[in-house]
Amino acid sequence: MTREDLLHTVENLETRIREESGAARLAMRPEFIRLLDYMRRTGAEVPGRLRRLEAALCEEAVEEMFDNVPV
Repeated sequence: MTREDLLHTVENLETRIREESGAARLAMRPEFIRLLDYMRRTGAEVPGRLRRLEAALCEEAVEEMFDNVPV
């Protein structure tokens, strides 16, 4: 897979994530993170908007974990 193909794949997934909410967004998180990790390992630059989305998804996942904790 070329870097252009990889970036295109990640951008398509980004679009799908931004169109969803809640559990559907979080369900796509593992694939998104895997693709970004692959980009980093191969030396491709990860655009800032993708890094910000990655951080937002991580925050949502943490919040989801604590939403189910009894007080």
